[in-house]
Order: sequence, then C-alpha cells, then structure tokens
Amino acid sequence: MQEKQNKIALIWFRNDLRVTDNQIIHNLLKSGKQIIGIYCFDPRYYKSLAFGFKKTEKFRTQFLIETVTDLKMNLAKLDINLLTYCDTPENCIPNLILEFQVDELHLQKEWTQEENAIFESLKSIIPTTTEVISYYDQFLYHPDDIKMDISQIPKVFMEFRKHVEKDATVRGISNLLHQKNLDITKASTTIPTLQDLGFESFETHPNSAFPFKGGETSALQRLNDYFFKTKKLGVYKKTRNGLIGTDFSSKFSPWLANGSISARTIYWEVQRFEKKYYKNDSTYWLVFELIWRDYFKYMSLKHGNDIFKIGGILQKDYEWSRNKSDITDWIGGTTNESFVNANMIELKKTGWMSNRGRQNVASYFAKELLLDWRIGAAYF
Repeated sequence: MQEKQNKIALIWFRNDLRVTDNQIIHNLLKSGKQIIGIYCFDPRYYKSLAFGFKKTEKFRTQFLIETVTDLKMNLAKLDINLLTYCDTPENCIPNLILEFQVDELHLQKEWTQEENAIFESLKSIIPTTTEVISYYDQFLYHPDDIKMDISQIPKVFMEFRKHVEKDATVRGISNLLHQKNLDITKASTTIPTLQDLGFESFETHPNSAFPFKGGETSALQRLNDYFFKTKKLGVYKKTRNGLIGTDFSSKFSPWLANGSISARTIYWEVQRFEKKYYKNDSTYWLVFELIWRDYFKYMSLKHGNDIFKIGGILQKDYEWSRNKSDITDWIGGTTNESFVNANMIELKKTGWMSNRGRQNVASYFAKELLLDWRIGAAYF
C-alpha cells in the first residue's frame, strides 16, 4: 500500500455550517492536511417525538437543505468535498474513516444530551488510531476567555454581561488562507430534497417576515444589507420588538442557530459600522443580544440536562396541565387571545414568529394556561 504523504482529516459538520470564521477549516488549511467534509441528515431528526411533533419540521428542513447546499458550494471553492448522507453519523463516519484512512476527526463541540450521546456512541466505534479533536466555536466570548469557571456562571444575566464586557475580549475572525485543499475523495453524493426527508414541497408565504434562504451566502448578504446598505442597524433598539416585516429586526437568529454565520462575524461588523458611520444605543444593543445568546449557552453548559426537565434549572415543583383542547387551540390559533392567535397562525403558515411574539405566546402557554412547557418547546 502506498504511504500517505499528508495526514487526512475529516470534518464532521453539525451546527457550524460555514467557511467564514470557521476555526476548524482555518486550522486544517493552515496545517496542510488533506481535508474531507461530511454532513449527515440524521433520520432521527425527522421522526415524531414523545409529544407528537417532529423534531424538525418542513420550514426548518428546507432552510437546512439550502444551508448545506450553500456550504457544499463554498467548500468546493477550497477544493474540500462535502459528502452528504441520509443516515446516522454512527453509520456514515466509521465507513469513511476506514475507506480513506482518516487520521483525525474534527468537529464543533456540543454538550447537551442528544448531541453528546451521538458523539459518545460514535467515539466508541471508530478506530482508536483516529484522533478526535473538538472545538468550542459557537460563542461570542470563548469559554477560555471569560475568566470564570462554568460553575461560576451567575444566576443573573446582568452580572454575566458586566463581567464579560469588563474582563473578556472577543476573538478576531479566522480568515481563510489562500492555499487550497488537495481533494482525495473524488466521490459524489446527493443532498436530499424535502420529499426525500418525508415532506411535501411548499412555497414561501408571500407575507412572510422571513423570506430569506438558508446558508452562509444569504446570511452575509443579509448582514451587509441590514448594516451597510439600509443602515437599519442604527435604529435596531427602537424597532426590534416589531411584529411584521423583514427589517424591524436583524433576522440573524436562524443562521446563528445552525452556524452559517458566527456571532464573532456579526460583532466585528458592528464595530466596523461604528467606525465607518456612528455608534449609538442600537449598535450596542445588537451586541447586547449576542451576549444574551452566549449567556443561555453558558447556562446550558452549567446546568446540563436540567434545562430540559419539567422542574427546570430551579427544580421547581409546579402543577402542569396537559389539556389537549388547550394545546390544540394554542397550536391552531383559536384561543381567547387574538394576539396569541395571530402569532401562532403566522408560525404555522410561515415557520417564523417575532421575538416579541414568541415571548408572549410562550408566556400564555405556560403562565396563563399552565400547560407543560416542554410540550410548547417541542412544538416550537
């Protein structure tokens, strides 16, 4: 057998579906290792769960398909082949490791129950000769930079915010290097359609407040438009609680959720806007919301699976209802509250609901109807 000239690294993409400011890609291109990418459309994410809802419904699935399609094109520009499969990582990845004699498996680190269970299961069946390297790459403030132990994360957001603003710094962007990867796979796979994953095709609702496509390209276009073309960033704090339309808020959250844009990229573009134009409460407030996002991630790191349990992180023992009629009315938008109904109908028809809408319908579900909040979370 011919000896390999370079180490071969496999990137397992999960919720880091971008090439811009992707620490794994940056490190591997810098190292000169040969790179293969893989994304698994895991069938477990398209099945109904205990509360009767699919883990991933059609709107999010379509957005994900668009995202992976865009990622494949952007990786191809670096001569990195992204292989996609409708199968579990436990089935796909060991086969690739054996086929291409993979020396290293690189992935973004996750820590909540389901992601961790899949990861641990995978680790138990890949060759011990394959080194597994994971990275925290989904934060604004990296865990190594916040200067506190995870167990010390404050109970109150304001304390966390003041601490990181004073004592932590946001890392710079991991710029792509000019060298390209030597593609060794010469393999071709097909990205699934909605129908392949069990859904019927649909058209974006003409009145959707989120008419955008999935993927890094669309995310960066949105950022440029919202910041530099329209300068809507400059009024973000005043308009962010709006309900209807594309421009009352940034709409970054879906792209952030699957990692097709990084919080750091948004942060440094805010800094660029402030240097080029002006700095005000609105430019600060968008960063403020990114810190909120970090805080919730750190709270999940601190409390683990308690965030999914009925008693929550405070382990409160409340009486929760599972009244089917109330749940059906809430989902269908036929409650006694017209504001709740309007937002729930928007979600059902478009897959999108504003931040202010989400807060109100969730509060109504849990604090007015006293329904088991995990059911509402599962529907969302």
